[in-house]
Amino acid sequence: MEERPRRTECLDKVKMSSRREGRTASAEIFENRSDCEDGSKVWKGKKLWNRVRYQLVEYHSLPGYLRDNEFIVGHYRSEWPLKQVILSIFTIHNETLNVWTHLIGFFLFLSLTIYTAMRVPEVVDLRSFQHLPDFLRRADLHNIRSVLLNCLPSLPNMPNLNRLTDELKTSLPSMDFLSSLSGWHVLELLSNCLPERFSPTNQTSDCVLCTVKEGAANLIAPLMFQPITRWPFFAFLGGAMFCLLSSSICHLFSCHSERLSYIMLRLDYAGIAALISTSFYPPVYYSFMCNPFFCRLYLGFITIFGIATIIFSLLPVFQNPEYRTFRASLFFGMGMSGVAPILHKLILYWDQPEALQTTVYEIVMGAFYGIGALIYATRIPERWKPGRFDIAGHSHQLFHVLVVAGAYTHYHTGLVYLKWRDLKGC
Repeated sequence: MEERPRRTECLDKVKMSSRREGRTASAEIFENRSDCEDGSKVWKGKKLWNRVRYQLVEYHSLPGYLRDNEFIVGHYRSEWPLKQVILSIFTIHNETLNVWTHLIGFFLFLSLTIYTAMRVPEVVDLRSFQHLPDFLRRADLHNIRSVLLNCLPSLPNMPNLNRLTDELKTSLPSMDFLSSLSGWHVLELLSNCLPERFSPTNQTSDCVLCTVKEGAANLIAPLMFQPITRWPFFAFLGGAMFCLLSSSICHLFSCHSERLSYIMLRLDYAGIAALISTSFYPPVYYSFMCNPFFCRLYLGFITIFGIATIIFSLLPVFQNPEYRTFRASLFFGMGMSGVAPILHKLILYWDQPEALQTTVYEIVMGAFYGIGALIYATRIPERWKPGRFDIAGHSHQLFHVLVVAGAYTHYHTGLVYLKWRDLKGC
């Protein structure tokens, strides 16, 4: 007669302990266990409860707000505490790859942003200098000489210093001036200016001269022109990082509660709109920087479109599963609105190779985004074999990979725009 009260008292302790940690306990799961006789039994019962409480569940067991894709049958997390949600980033469930695909993408673009800020404004590719005669006419060659004198103290001892100025004026555009400078001990002199980039050991003469050519160009070129503003390019990088990070956070935390899921989904939609909108900034700004009216027109349009999309995504009805296709169509429409400025750019600069090169990149980027949106809306391939792609290979994971690929392609497009406008201006 004493065993039953003792067992009930033990189960009450487990329930109270669970409630203190923000969980709901159910005594029925312990009905088939042995009598709870001491504290160790309480601990074992609690451990069993935790194991049952945090197990993955199937689609039909989910609350309504977590039901989005009926073709993903199992491996769901449902209403876990924040601590368990955070730790689940290192476990296997149907959101693991959704979290990591965009989290890795975020760190990729963070690295690209740091690299771009440190290196891209300094890089000059002499092979792209097609308008060097114009630059040289505007350049202050006396200033160039002063910089070289500061960098190379032994430069005044070189014979025929005036000949160097003449060579820069006449031979630099043809890229053949290094052959005439090779007899002036330029290799030894420039090695003092470019120690980290110049090492004649185990290199052929041509390789050494190529290194010196690049180093000399980076030394002299900033005196010939001022780089254009970089803010549109960094706006795109910021939009990409915000989108990738917000998406990763959304997929990690949405299973905690209905309220947090609501907030996370809005953050995710805002990130998508930010990525699409800021992706327009580099091509529009650098294509129409010499046509302020069209530049402001296109930038204003896509900015307003993006803000309107974010506001519309705040409506509760926007997250309902039946609006899945509409959501994909809205974001796809934002991307397709970029066709107009691209065609306009081709009309204005059809004879410029950079315009054609950037257009090819933009078509590839659009293909990545478009295919990703199509896969997201049609739920391929999990609709063909429900349950087969719960862990890996379902549509949302493929969509994430294609988004990262599209954004990375656009990064290279931006580099082409920067080099084009740095060298040619308007």
